[in-house]
Amino acid sequence: MSELQREEALRSCREVAETVYPGLDLTGEIAATHAQGLGDIVLVEGAGGIAAFAVRHYGPHSEGGADTCFVKFGTVRDGRSAEQDFLRLLDACEALAVAVGVSRLLAGANMARHQAYWHLVARGFRTEIQGVAMHRHNDPGYCRPGAYIIDDWR
Repeated sequence: MSELQREEALRSCREVAETVYPGLDLTGEIAATHAQGLGDIVLVEGAGGIAAFAVRHYGPHSEGGADTCFVKFGTVRDGRSAEQDFLRLLDACEALAVAVGVSRLLAGANMARHQAYWHLVARGFRTEIQGVAMHRHNDPGYCRPGAYIIDDWR
């Protein structure tokens, strides 16, 4: 990928995240994952460009470890195709886990994001850790129904 293509992909990821929650910007996490060789970024194309992305860590020196592909963060562009784009994102994460030779895919979702959580359960993901999200002024942030997000709950 050329530097120009990388810059465009980062801009697109920032735009996707912004549709889910204003100010949400994962470009630092994406750049660090790339620079440190901790994994890769999954990009899912849609009709208007990038529809979804996921930051994945795998390998012995990553948060995923030697035999696990850990989805650190993933989301889809908010809108009418969000659910289908989320399913496509999960497909891409599963396919790329196989491609890099790991046997386990780890992904987390806040249960307030009902649709995302139940799609993970339907694919065989199981709860390993339960946590409580506390938000300033009880603002749900992106922990709400209709937000198709995978995030780090470890």
